[in-house]
Amino acid sequence: MKIGVLTDAETASGYRMAGLEAVVAAPEEAASKLTEMIQSNQYALVAVDQSLLPDPNKATERVMRGRNAPVLLSLPNLLDTFSGGGDAKAYMRQLVRETIGFDIKL
Repeated sequence: MKIGVLTDAETASGYRMAGLEAVVAAPEEAASKLTEMIQSNQYALVAVDQSLLPDPNKATERVMRGRNAPVLLSLPNLLDTFSGGGDAKAYMRQLVRETIGFDIKL
């Protein structure tokens, strides 16, 4: 099983460089693309860009009924997060701290 990301065209290449399978969608087609990804039974985890689909679990309640996989993970759109001059290092530091419970300094 694979890890997939449902995202926009601008950020898809970054996910692909990280070794993930990226599916590109526009906001109006995001729900149907996510449904296709779920029904393909190829993914253990699908990360969904919030700017495309703010609540992927709610959008796919019917198709996910009775399924354990894939796990749907909602991700903030990084372009939106940092377009207003946000601090990328602080954002990553907070993300790491929330995930593993402490800071890592490199």
